[in-house]
Amino acid sequence: MRVLGIDPGLGITGYGVLDAEGETICVAEAGCIRTDGKAVLSERLAELARELEDVITQLSPDVVAVEELYSHYGHPRTAIIMGHARGVIFLTAARSGVSVIPYAATRIKKSLTGNGRATKAQMQMMISSVLALNATPEPPDVADALAVALCHCRALQHSEVVGL
Repeated sequence: MRVLGIDPGLGITGYGVLDAEGETICVAEAGCIRTDGKAVLSERLAELARELEDVITQLSPDVVAVEELYSHYGHPRTAIIMGHARGVIFLTAARSGVSVIPYAATRIKKSLTGNGRATKAQMQMMISSVLALNATPEPPDVADALAVALCHCRALQHSEVVGL
């Protein structure tokens, strides 16, 4: 099973691809998609779609795992912008024929660290340790994307996946 984990964002969208066979999980690729912060929203979303389509075409995931939208009452604009990016991610995956499974940020963090409120630094350290990486994934969005993919792999191992 090849899982593409995505940490959605308009400026930076992290992605991580894990290959899982039984208990063995290894990193196939990880990186981020950056959009031009000076471009208008529609151009940035189109850029995100093109880049993500390339990632899906090149890496052929079986499924996409994506972090669910989290909105804080103090930052509704951020949630709306994130919703646009997630919409592009869902649409691009659907057009590529790949199912999308969302996971709550607290579930992702708890599956990796045991703490649903783990910090970005804790997530980076744990993902480096669990996946035996030589370096800490940078930017943190890449570690978060790998964590989403790992959460899905673990859910599969424990038959906890719904929606497939």
